[in-house]
Order: sequence, then C-alpha cells, then structure tokens
Amino acid sequence: MIWSPPAAPFDATVRDKVERVRTRLAEAAQHPRAALATSLQPEDQVLTHLIAQDRLPIALFALETGRLHAETLEVIAATEARYGLAIERIRPDPAAVAAYVARDGENGFYESLESRRSCCDVRKVEPLRRALAGRGAWITGQRREQAQGRGGLAVVEHDAAHGLAKFNPLADWTLADVWAAVRAFDAPINALALRGYPSIGCEPCTRAIRAHEDIRAGRWWWESSESKECGLHVAPSGATA
Repeated sequence: MIWSPPAAPFDATVRDKVERVRTRLAEAAQHPRAALATSLQPEDQVLTHLIAQDRLPIALFALETGRLHAETLEVIAATEARYGLAIERIRPDPAAVAAYVARDGENGFYESLESRRSCCDVRKVEPLRRALAGRGAWITGQRREQAQGRGGLAVVEHDAAHGLAKFNPLADWTLADVWAAVRAFDAPINALALRGYPSIGCEPCTRAIRAHEDIRAGRWWWESSESKECGLHVAPSGATA
C-alpha cells in the first residue's frame, strides 16, 4: 500500500497554530525584501495562502532546477492563478549545468554522493544564493519532524551562510496539521502528493513511498538516511524557539 496523506480535522489546535504562523509571517515581513522559498509542497502552500490572505509584503520564488516533475510546474501556475501572486522562477546557470553534465553525465548523481551533491549545488544551492542576495529574511516550510537533522529546528534563526534572518514558521507543526490546514484552505496541491509522494524534489531523485516508510524515504532513495539533505539548509546560529 502506498503512502497517503493523513486525515485530520481543522480543529482548535490547528486554528491556534495558524494564528501563531500569521504572527510569525508578519514578523518576517518587517525585514527588507523578505521572501518565501517555495517548493510548492503542502507546507509551502499553507504559507502562501496566509501570505496572500493577509496581503503581506513577502516575495515568493521557486528553484526551477530543470528536473522538476511536470506536476510541480503545474502547481506553480495554479498557485499564481489562485492567489494572484507572482512566483519568480530561479534557474541554474546553464554553463554550470553543462559543465556538470560533461563531467558526471546527465544522471551522474546516482553514482556517488559527491556527484549528487555537486548536482544539488549547481541546480539548487547556487541559485538559492542568488535568490537570497540582498534580502533581509528567508522563510521556509521546514518542520522538526521531517528529518533526523531537523529535530532542533527553531522558529527563527540567523543564517550566517546568507547573512539574514531565517524563519521556519511551521517548525512545530505535524504533517497532520499541514494537511488539515491545506484542505481547509482549499490550496492547490501537487497531484503527486496524492499518489504516494509526501516529499517531492527533482523527478529523477524522488519516488513514491509505501505506508510504512519514513516520509523522506522517497528522496534520494539510493542513499543512506544520514545523507538526505541537498545543502540548502546549513547549521544556523542565534536560533530561537
């Protein structure tokens, strides 16, 4: 049996969490050129809905790696249409992609961790660096329960690598909270999320999972669980819960 999204009510607990997220987003919006880096997953759709609903001066951008699922690209268009917001597509440097492919091959990331991280650097890390340049705050959809390395995730951190404040408004949310909210908001959802994909990245690096598997088991499934990060999120300093 493949994984399916949890069914949970939009109850008082979730409503209270939503109000706290509104406050966190309003705080983030006080920083110059604050932006949400959206992966179009349910977490980011919750944040996008609240940003649009509260008319917050927060920009949205997505890392268009060149290897995304068609379903993910469809969600970008659907989200822009639903909320009347523009989502900037941040693409990798074509020369850097060509150099990677010439050295490692189109799908060289399957061969070694070093090659996979190089691909992520070219398609995600360097574009993110460009997208965050000159910004005062970076907002993410990260949650503590998503992965082993995120158990200590704070709501607000200082990201030394990019020199800005980093907000994780959903840090204390469960997956059930996310799905209760996204259904209540009737936000656009990636069709893959309803077909066994609880965590969606680039097409060749993501698979559906079975009901008993960890929710990130489908990301870089050929690697050990300890290596399953792409380098976008580094150790913070000055974190506050």
